[in-house]
Amino acid sequence: MTRHHAPPHPETPPDAETVGEPRWPMALAVIVAMTLTLLLPDDLRLAPAWVLPALEGLLLVTLIVGDPGRIDRRSTALRAVSIALVGVLALGSVWSTIQLIDDIVHNGKETASATSLLQSGSTVWAGTVLAFSLLYFDLDGGGAAARAHRMPTHPALAFPQQLTPGLAPAHWRPQYIDYLYLALTNATAFSPTDVMPLAPWAKIAMAVQSLVSLLILGLVIARAVNVLT
Repeated sequence: MTRHHAPPHPETPPDAETVGEPRWPMALAVIVAMTLTLLLPDDLRLAPAWVLPALEGLLLVTLIVGDPGRIDRRSTALRAVSIALVGVLALGSVWSTIQLIDDIVHNGKETASATSLLQSGSTVWAGTVLAFSLLYFDLDGGGAAARAHRMPTHPALAFPQQLTPGLAPAHWRPQYIDYLYLALTNATAFSPTDVMPLAPWAKIAMAVQSLVSLLILGLVIARAVNVLT
């Protein structure tokens, strides 16, 4: 009996054009996050004022030197540095959020006046938005360098341009501004808006960000009203 072997499943071919996005939007976001860390009161920082910004700056410079200009170099070492940078930003953001909530609950000195409360709360909230935007940017599709060479067949985050290809040019790829918009809208709407999380890690990350944002905004507003009245 003749056996008919099914042909092997073809691999998804690489995109016809390698499109690496500019480094500067992502670098600017990291610099702004470093600045926000410096603006935080001492009680809300994970470490002395200079420690986290210095570490984040070193990791950022390493990425720029290793892959200057556009992000298109696939390297295990650079990937590890990029993940480390996002991890440091996220760790600092989570710590500041926990300390701010603790300060609000226990009537700490940083929340004794409406002015200091709103300044600290807005700084922590903005830091979480930047941290999550960089997390989405670095994890989706294996990172910007991987996306420059090949978009995933099954995306973790589905943008409108991927769901309806006619909305964008051929070989469209999400860039940092798209992930920043995702993080901002998720932090204000507390739910997905135009970008749908498909992978488990994306659903968990967006859920955590929504809860963190809800806690910060809810407690800060409630405490500010209490202080003013």
